[in-house]
Amino acid sequence: FLGEGEWKRKKHGPEYRRQWRKLHIGIDAETLQIRAVQLTTNNVSDSQVLGDLLAQIPLDERIDSVYTDGAYDTKHCRQVILDRDAHALIPPRKNAKPWKDQKLRSLERNELLKTVKREPYRVCRRVNILRDYPDDKIKIYP
Repeated sequence: FLGEGEWKRKKHGPEYRRQWRKLHIGIDAETLQIRAVQLTTNNVSDSQVLGDLLAQIPLDERIDSVYTDGAYDTKHCRQVILDRDAHALIPPRKNAKPWKDQKLRSLERNELLKTVKREPYRVCRRVNILRDYPDDKIKIYP
């Protein structure tokens, strides 16, 4: 008997591995204008791109907050956001543990982690409300 992969190779020949791309977009929440764009290959993680995205926004332009998903829950991402004097609104990963260092980025995240464990519904609801736009505008989720 042949397994699925063996039969497929025998019938159709060796498989061509498709490469896919990811388009990372930074959007101004008030104007909905695209402010930063980065195209990467599939072997580049989301968190590696954040610094390049924020670098596309001039330093003299203020960034209030950066909303992302849990893939950006890294010390590097939080530090890059903090360096731009912005607030990081990043949900902790499901298996998140408190960070031991005493830097501001870690203290803020550890407080959020405590809140999420204490009141998960309330935190998720607040983040979703902040991300939602009126019905006449486009809804964009990271």
